[in-house]
Amino acid sequence: ETLDPQLVAQQIAAVLEDIPPQAVKTGALGNAAIVEAVASFAFDCPLVVDPVMISKHGAPLIDSDAQDAVRRLLLPRATVVTPNAEEAAALSGIEVRDPASMREAARRIAEFGPKAVLVKGGHVEGEAIDILFDGSGFLELPAPRIDTRHTHGTGCTYSAAIAAFLARGFGLMEAVHRAKAYIARAIATAPGIGSGHGPVNHWAL
Repeated sequence: ETLDPQLVAQQIAAVLEDIPPQAVKTGALGNAAIVEAVASFAFDCPLVVDPVMISKHGAPLIDSDAQDAVRRLLLPRATVVTPNAEEAAALSGIEVRDPASMREAARRIAEFGPKAVLVKGGHVEGEAIDILFDGSGFLELPAPRIDTRHTHGTGCTYSAAIAAFLARGFGLMEAVHRAKAYIARAIATAPGIGSGHGPVNHWAL
């Protein structure tokens, strides 16, 4: 059972009326009706779309109708969209397995209309390289791969950090650079909670 889309819209309207945001980030939206509810608002600020579609284990998190709604309704309005490799593959229609295919996927996703695309390389073999495409050129953001199982929420935290830095007034390139450094510290200093995939350290400022 999912949230009532009307309730979601009412919650957004209450926040916008009381404390207008300096940036907005979307995450797991559940279904097409909720995507449509979110997209019905004209956010007068940077919009970070984290297309939470496929888990790190490859499990689908939304159905095909919701994926289509994200492409049609949210990507054209995004300041930046931040798919992982599996989500980039689903959005672009190509296999994403290395930096070259990450670049091609970013190009294809950019055709849906976002101002920029950040393909995250955490699920790609080798060094943890993320690739940012702003419509005219590419920026590679490398980081050493950290040997840890405590990476739960990494992608969501990364995109939230980008939104936070945009809200503070940084340009997109600087916001992404700062968010990349933050998430690397957050993974490296993860508290090691629990016996499964524990959370990163959200206080790694």
